[in-house]
Formats: sequence, structure tokens, C-alpha cells
Amino acid sequence: MKRTLLFALPFLAVSLCSGQTTAPAAAGTQQAPTPPDLQKQLDRDERVLHDYGNLARYRDDDAKLPPPAAGENRVVFMGDSITDNWGHKIGPFFPGKPYVNRGISGQVTSQMLLRFRPDVINLQPKVVVILAGTNDIGGNMGPASDEMIEGNLASMADLARANNIKVVLASLTPVCDYHQPQTAKRPPDRILAINAWITKYAADHGIVVLNYFPHMIDDKGMFRAELTADGLHPNAAGYEIMAPLAEEAISKALQQ
Repeated sequence: MKRTLLFALPFLAVSLCSGQTTAPAAAGTQQAPTPPDLQKQLDRDERVLHDYGNLARYRDDDAKLPPPAAGENRVVFMGDSITDNWGHKIGPFFPGKPYVNRGISGQVTSQMLLRFRPDVINLQPKVVVILAGTNDIGGNMGPASDEMIEGNLASMADLARANNIKVVLASLTPVCDYHQPQTAKRPPDRILAINAWITKYAADHGIVVLNYFPHMIDDKGMFRAELTADGLHPNAAGYEIMAPLAEEAISKALQQ
């Protein structure tokens, strides 16, 4: 309700942190500026309100991308910031390969499912690599049960297969607290549970699993400190480990 008031009644300033509302400043007085962190959150919430799936992010890029050339093995990577950062912010993204990055930072599986048609199916790839679920666990768009995450992953896989697109389901990557607190928000046992479901679902449906997890953990089962700067996102060294694993999984999918 408070978030609705923010946009339905623009003359009120609503603090998402405190839940308090304040009347506009009196005429002739200057209202204190919104703190940058709060303004960033307000801007994000407004974008989500008007375009929940953020279909606008890649709309122009999708329109400009030509159909695959004859014999081209186009691959689309669908995901959140772990995909989005790859080549956009950190390291190269498979140079010379007909691979398309369609990650969006902060997204949960329901948002990816909403944009799966324009950002994956309509691009006519041979393979889609899906890496999603950590933000659902983190509650980016509110509480999400494991069953909700699994259902959205299954729906994306179903959509791909119905359109003759091979599916690669990636395991969730690990977290750690070595740099910043992460495990309280993203409990490792939930990550392990989703990864176990991915392995079983893939085996039951003839889908290739891209198992990043065991290659990125230390002897405590945590994200190796040297592969991440914040305990959640891979750094350049992390992506160097992930790249050949992704290539291997894509090759397997193309051979199915």
C-alpha cells in the first residue's frame, strides 16, 4: 500500500525504509534531497512497477540481432547479475562465439520467465543456458519457496524444448562470508537443495547440467575467496573457471 501511494500520490514522499510519509516542504523552503541509496531503491522500484520483467533492457538489442546464419550454433545465456556481469563488467564473454548474453542484474526466476520469449525464443538459439535462483533465495522480490523457484526453472525449460531449443541448466554458484556477509541471506543449504533438484530434473528430462558449484568451493563448501570479491559474484578468475565448463555443457547439448 505504501508503495502504491508513492506513485499514485506524487505529492507525498514515502520512505520505504521507515514507512513514514511527509508532506511537501512549505512554499519558499527547500526540501532535503533524498539520500542516494534510497533514491536508487526508489528508481528501481518504479522500474519494476512499470516493467516487472524489465523487457525494455534488451528490446532494442533483440530487434537489431539478425536471425542466426546457416549453420550457426547460437547460444543464449539467461540469468541474473552473475550472467549480466560476464563480459559486460568483468572479463570477456566467449570471444568469437555466437553467444548472446541476456542476463539482468537482480532478477528472480519469475522475471526471467516473463521475458523468456523475447530474450530467448525469438532469438532462435540452438541452446539456452539458464542460471537462476540465487536472487529468489535472497528474497529480491519477496519470499520465494524452493518449489516456486523449481517451477519457474521447469517452465523455462519446457518453453525452450517446445521451441526446439536445447536446454543447459546451470547449478547455482556458491556463496561465502569471507568478504561480505552473504550466507544469512542466501543459506548454503537452500543452494544445495536447488542444485540437487536441478540434477534430478535434468536427469529425468534428458537435460544437460552445467555444474559450476563443485569447481568453485573450498574445503568448507564455501565460495573460494580468490574467485569472488563480495562472496556472491564471480570475479575474473571465477569466470575463467566457468567458461570451459559452460563450453563443455553446450557441446553436450548440441550433440543431443
